[in-house]
Amino acid sequence: MVLSLVSICAKEVVSDHSSSPCWLRWVPRELYRPLLEASFASCRPLAVGELVQRWPERTLRVGRRRKQGQSGPNRLCIQALLLAVVRGLSDKRCALHLLDLCGLQGDEGGMGDPMGGWSLTVALCTMVVQARAGAQRTQRERKRFSALERETDVKRERGQRKRGKETNGDDETNTNNKELGGNDRERMGSHGILGEEQLIKGVRRRMEIERKREIAMTGLGGSSRNETEEKDVNSDVLVHVRADLFVNARSWERVRGALSSMGPLKLQCRYLRVEEISVSNIRTLLGMLPRQGLLGIDVRYSSLGLAGLAELLPLLATFPALNSLRLHYCNLDFRGDQPGQEEALRDLSQGLTQLRELRRLSLTALRLPGQLRVLLSSLPQPLEILELPYLSLSPADLAYLSCSHHASTLQQLDLSENHLDENTLTSIRRLLSQASSSLQHLTLSGCGFTDSLLGLLLPTLGGCRALKSLALALNPLSIAGLMDLVRMAVRMPSLRQLLYPNPLEDYQPGLPDLPTSAQLLDWPLDEITDINITSSQLNRVLIESGRTDLFLTCDLLNYDKDLVD
Repeated sequence: MVLSLVSICAKEVVSDHSSSPCWLRWVPRELYRPLLEASFASCRPLAVGELVQRWPERTLRVGRRRKQGQSGPNRLCIQALLLAVVRGLSDKRCALHLLDLCGLQGDEGGMGDPMGGWSLTVALCTMVVQARAGAQRTQRERKRFSALERETDVKRERGQRKRGKETNGDDETNTNNKELGGNDRERMGSHGILGEEQLIKGVRRRMEIERKREIAMTGLGGSSRNETEEKDVNSDVLVHVRADLFVNARSWERVRGALSSMGPLKLQCRYLRVEEISVSNIRTLLGMLPRQGLLGIDVRYSSLGLAGLAELLPLLATFPALNSLRLHYCNLDFRGDQPGQEEALRDLSQGLTQLRELRRLSLTALRLPGQLRVLLSSLPQPLEILELPYLSLSPADLAYLSCSHHASTLQQLDLSENHLDENTLTSIRRLLSQASSSLQHLTLSGCGFTDSLLGLLLPTLGGCRALKSLALALNPLSIAGLMDLVRMAVRMPSLRQLLYPNPLEDYQPGLPDLPTSAQLLDWPLDEITDINITSSQLNRVLIESGRTDLFLTCDLLNYDKDLVD
């Protein structure tokens, strides 16, 4: 990556924090973004804090998509950013109104010490609560100062009234004794009394209005003073904070406290990920989120059941922009012999019809064999991303999918760990033919493809002219079958990444003739056999075809299809 002259100069400027008082006051607003990026790249948390506290624009986006090999901001820099946002609430130089941290989270323990999704969520909630507490302190101080000012004004008016009464009383007495009769003296005395009463009524009236205003704000007198202050704070949100939230049993209480308490910072969510949380808590969480802006929800390791998911779907339908629903290991087992299962499945299908904007559906290990038609046919719009790993798909499920209204619009398809054989080959070929012009990412890992079965599918795979990544790990292929796969891949001009399986020849002796994906994953590779020989043979095919833009890998753990986008 070639750095621009502005980036190089910005990196040099932020490298010496002792000089920041000299240049901060003179920096034009156009240079704040390059300086902040240089501070993140150089891990300068003090510079990050000073820049964010004075941020001159209404919007600050930090979690933008990173390029391959580019690490995210350091944990210390993120913490400095959040602290600076709170300080900027009372800084007149700060014009920040929207802080967008979507996509900022990294992998816990990764390179560069990034902040993971759970840690970032906890830090954001802590920031919201701290900002609310600070606003309440400021509000109390303002009220105390206003009360002192009001008391001083009342005393001043009383003093002025007494001095004016004494002065006017002496002058009027002397004049009236000389010029006026008894009746005139009585009339003038009555005017003086009326003036005094009006002044007293004016002061009392103002005090009464203040008391009525306080009573109206606190309710019927049973609410505390803290509730009044909280309502004052809630009336004005200074900065909206938008981020991807990760909530589990440990962070649930803190997230609920941050979402339910209003203050100068308002927390918004783009993608919500929840783990090991009950249905009732998920409902409570969805009820506290702002309706606008939530694009997706990812539920993992929660025992929802069919009835629980059917209960959540009407709530999800209240989010108009929701386009992604992911369910992983949520205990959605369908057993026709159990009472209530058919009714729960119908409720689930009816709930899915309400998700008008759904474009991505991920169902992992839900064990719903033969029920794919019931789920997918109820969706009003065709899907673009469909992930069905470990779903125990039946031939009827694949037959429906190949003829459904989703087939021609699919951009990403994951059928990992669903056993495919000769009985399902026709449906798979029809499905790939329907999606040939749109499909960009295909995952068929652990599907039991042998040399002969994959050979029958290769012509159809080669016709997927938009395909960018193909994953076929943990399939029992020999070196001959693997070479046929690579020769087909180099003839696909759009393909950029291929995840291939280790050939059977690379494993230690004793492996069954048709091993399962679990056996291939656990069986040790043969140390005598040089694995680099296989890699060299495959790379020779790439060189001969001139495909230097195609990346071949057998590293299942580090494979990332999103890197090709």
